[in-house]
Amino acid sequence: MSDTLLVMKFGGTNMQDSAAIRHSASLAGRSLSAGVRVVVVVSAMAGVTNGLLALADAAESGDIAAANDEIAALRTRHFTAAQELGAAPDSPTVRDIREMHETLRQAVYGVYLLRELTPRSRDLIVAFGERLSAPLMAVALEGQGFRAHHLTGGEAGILTDHHFGNAKPLPTTYERVKDRLSGLLAAGVTPVVSGFMGETERGAITTLGRGGTDFSATIIGKALGANEVWAWKDVDGVMSADPRVVGDARNITVLSYGEVMELAYFGAKVLHPLAVTPLQESGIPLRVKSAADPDFPGTLVQAQAQDEAGQPVKAVTAIRNVSIINISGAGVLGIPEVIASVFDAIARENITLLMVSQSSSMSNVSLAVQSSDAERTLAALRAGVSRELMVDRQSDVAVLAIVGSGMRGQRGVSARLFTALASQDINILMISQGSSELNISVAIEGAQVDDATRAVHAAFGLGVRAEAAD
Repeated sequence: MSDTLLVMKFGGTNMQDSAAIRHSASLAGRSLSAGVRVVVVVSAMAGVTNGLLALADAAESGDIAAANDEIAALRTRHFTAAQELGAAPDSPTVRDIREMHETLRQAVYGVYLLRELTPRSRDLIVAFGERLSAPLMAVALEGQGFRAHHLTGGEAGILTDHHFGNAKPLPTTYERVKDRLSGLLAAGVTPVVSGFMGETERGAITTLGRGGTDFSATIIGKALGANEVWAWKDVDGVMSADPRVVGDARNITVLSYGEVMELAYFGAKVLHPLAVTPLQESGIPLRVKSAADPDFPGTLVQAQAQDEAGQPVKAVTAIRNVSIINISGAGVLGIPEVIASVFDAIARENITLLMVSQSSSMSNVSLAVQSSDAERTLAALRAGVSRELMVDRQSDVAVLAIVGSGMRGQRGVSARLFTALASQDINILMISQGSSELNISVAIEGAQVDDATRAVHAAFGLGVRAEAAD
């Protein structure tokens, strides 16, 4: 057995049914057969997370029949996959799945009785997606002749804070993961870990935010000193734009940690925004690979940026469903405490700010937030700042960002961006440039975001045809 260790993460579409799971197991098996040690980290089956969120909301509103129907559908889906992957009806895998569905049913009934869905209860319920898919992957690996053992994120050692819904790992996590997984690996057993989840020091289940299975994989990668972390996706790596919006979007060969964090933060769905943070200290590379074309190298994410000559921008991305919160009035003028009270109110609610803009006279401040956070933001600000100030909301906004390390010190990048937007008659509501000079972002009307993305992508010559013409 070689000293090489890979952590492989499989997303929801690569876990959606028995055929997809079997294929994903074969991708891990390619490395295992070559003597490489592998830790597998799995997402829920495609659509299961949304189904769990829906049944939790149904239980809270009193519709227990709808919740039970969804649980029954999930149960059938997981049992069918287990059977098709070769698990016997009386096998430990089927027994585990049966017990987990019973625990899920009890948790949902508790929400129904209380008519209350706390962040803690929501995490408990939504984590069942990953908890149920890990045994299926273990069965698939065993069916291909490899020894495997499935664990929840908590059992694998991921210890988090109490921010239910968006938890962060505690410093002690890394030693715990190493202790718990090293023995399995040494015994020739492939650990299959439920992604997206961890637990508090008291054993309460937490989740790491949507897309958190990437984060789970990189936490484990750092803990074990992996050679690389591979994120298997249903795309050819990180693209220069959303290929559903831009027909000639192309694969980006190499990105730095900083660039991929900016892309993830500004809406690119390829990775969790914090996924690369555990890897930065140790310099472990992350590779985004296509499950449909496993020999294609995909995108390598590493410490150093790799700039193309004359190409300052690598990608254009967008966050949809954004709201701008405007705080204005003479009371803002030149009083630092007012600005401090604004950010204190936001921090108390644990709301993520996408953009911040302040007029030079300091008579107004604008904040861009996800629309799902807008009502909480408004309530927090109205309660937390002076009554002399006006707080209002502009809905149906999108934030578009261009990202690339080549923008540092490069003249004319902003001009090209604004000229491209002007050519489509797109009105800019807010502008922000990161101090790292890795991104420039603008807030625009949501209805114009697709036209804006295509225009900016073309203006910077990011497409396949433009590349071929060089």
